[in-house]
Amino acid sequence: MYNASTTNIESWFIPLDILAIICIIFVIILSIIYLFIIILDKTCHTIPLMLIGNTCFIALLAGCSILSMCIFTLENDLKQIHYQDSLCIFRAYTAYVSCALFNFSFLLQAIYRYITIIYPSYLLWQSAKIQILFICLIWIFSFIYPFEFVFTNEITYNIDNQICQLPFQFSLSIIYVTHCAYIIPVLMIMLIYFKLVRYVREMGKRVTPVNALFRAQRELKMVQRTVIIITILVILCFPYALFIGISFFTAPPKYHFRIAYIFADVSILSVMLALFQFTDSLKESIMKRINRTSNIIVILRT
Repeated sequence: MYNASTTNIESWFIPLDILAIICIIFVIILSIIYLFIIILDKTCHTIPLMLIGNTCFIALLAGCSILSMCIFTLENDLKQIHYQDSLCIFRAYTAYVSCALFNFSFLLQAIYRYITIIYPSYLLWQSAKIQILFICLIWIFSFIYPFEFVFTNEITYNIDNQICQLPFQFSLSIIYVTHCAYIIPVLMIMLIYFKLVRYVREMGKRVTPVNALFRAQRELKMVQRTVIIITILVILCFPYALFIGISFFTAPPKYHFRIAYIFADVSILSVMLALFQFTDSLKESIMKRINRTSNIIVILRT
């Protein structure tokens, strides 16, 4: 721990810190529930659910990392002090890793749907082994890519925002991290979606077996849901991207990290809720367990 110094605290800091903590706690709870269902329910033992399980596990790790950041910020705000503890840089590193993992996990889901529609006979590429290999690759990449700025001491402690991050300014590291963690996976998902839309439309014009067309439309619907989830991330993470853009020309607002991160926290929670709504087998399994528990409670009461 470094020497702590007193600092001025705005009246809205504490409520914002508490809101962030509540959002992230819900993210952690939902991630654990989803993983619990996917592991225990045999109907969820499919490759698409394995990919969603990967996303949920990443959300759990991201939630734990962000919760640690939020608690650290809240503690400093309550004490009206600022200091950089020994884990500050590590928390920043895990945040960048989690961001890339989260976005690339949705890219893997889109790629799987693309393969099943465009190349349905390529069973090897649809196999669990290949998908696990892809999962391992995005994990390796996500853990390695921040080395470029972590080990060059570019991550600094921002006193006003009580957080360790890359400073928002025009730099190669900022451009690098935004492309690796955000722009590349989002653009690739959008590209896959547009290619699949065009492919399914062409199938509709050709003489195509009804089963094949129906299957392609069903898989396209799943990709549409992934695009909706990514759109949620894009919209709610817009302040973060906006502040980066502003920093290329002038100094961003004083508390830009606080504002950007509360939107990011809400976006992760929104995505977890959307996953429940869009994943039919997961939703059905959870609703069955809820109904079963309700029936047991009613029987016990009667």
